[in-house]
Amino acid sequence: MTARPANAHQARLLRLLRDGGPNSRAQLGDQVDLSRSKLAVEVDRLLETELVVADGLAASRGGRRSHNIRLNPHLRFLGVDIGATSVDVAVTNAELEILGHINQPMDVREGPVAVFEQVLSMAAKLRASGLAEGFDGAGIGVPGPVRFPEGIPVAPPIMPGWDGFPVREALSQDLGCPVMVDNDVNLMAMGEQHAGVARTVADFLCVKIGTGIGCGIVVGGEVYRGTTGSAGDIGHIQAVPDGRPCACGNRGCLEAHFSGAALARDATEAAEQRLSAELANRLEAHGTLSAVDVSAAAAAGDPTALDLIREGGNHTGQVIAGLVSFFNPGLVVIGGGVTGLGHTLLAAIRTQVYRGSLPLATGNLPIVLGELGPTAGVIGAARLISDHLFSPA
Repeated sequence: MTARPANAHQARLLRLLRDGGPNSRAQLGDQVDLSRSKLAVEVDRLLETELVVADGLAASRGGRRSHNIRLNPHLRFLGVDIGATSVDVAVTNAELEILGHINQPMDVREGPVAVFEQVLSMAAKLRASGLAEGFDGAGIGVPGPVRFPEGIPVAPPIMPGWDGFPVREALSQDLGCPVMVDNDVNLMAMGEQHAGVARTVADFLCVKIGTGIGCGIVVGGEVYRGTTGSAGDIGHIQAVPDGRPCACGNRGCLEAHFSGAALARDATEAAEQRLSAELANRLEAHGTLSAVDVSAAAAAGDPTALDLIREGGNHTGQVIAGLVSFFNPGLVVIGGGVTGLGHTLLAAIRTQVYRGSLPLATGNLPIVLGELGPTAGVIGAARLISDHLFSPA
């Protein structure tokens, strides 16, 4: 993909076709503030660039039938969602429909060189399957703070060896296409906004609870990243005064008391102290415990596992209550690996938010689990790069 929209009108048309699918010239005209003649000029220019193609005749609205327009069906985006313990790689078309998706275990602590060797291998496998001859752009999510304009991680607490690594530049050279990089929770928010539970909401919070905890902030339909890109780092808000030490160097952070890693540690401690027969049996069988084990124990009615989930949900809910009072969102989405804990976790979070924030902020506030699961991040990554490419050069 070498062409870019020449102006804001063309960019607007490309994004409408991406988000709404093929459409007629007449229907596009209903959605943009352009005269019929100006719209015809801009659409014809986009057809010349081959970013869009004609797609047959539209249904009649009376008079001469209009032609349908769609994004070029040969455009391909690569979405990469790097987590702390696994990586998802997907190929999408220009309308962000997933054509192929691979998930593999991976330890982000192995460093960027090893991780990107694995990512490139996964991308090559998808390309070899016939889904794409090449990629027109790639979006990358990483589990740590990112200086967004440059696509560079900055002092990420759970990513040793990544500080200052030029992710955008390095992968752009390896993939041979433009690359954009962002924090993984921002991409999850963008995925849920495009194809998930937040499709109709302009202002919302998307909280990801996994190995770490982060929050995507969407304002007026756009991700808010803050001045330097660190907005939403709620895992390092103090949840317990003078509490446990955290990987960031402070004490009592939410992430230190409730995240995938913290939950696994607490479950292991409970099992070793024989406070839970269910968890003890699982520890003996597997050698380690994870949030999945806590979820299974809770589903079996284990009171210790249920208490661990409720306590973590209470801490998380207290932090979210403060965010709700400050931001007044229209929706709170809970996602990430720990959402396998399900409605016990959600109920604890809801209780704290509805109790801790004023009725004006919570009276019509849904707090829900994300719809897309692990595909939210790769859809968001594809959305990220398409936002960049569907902007005037």
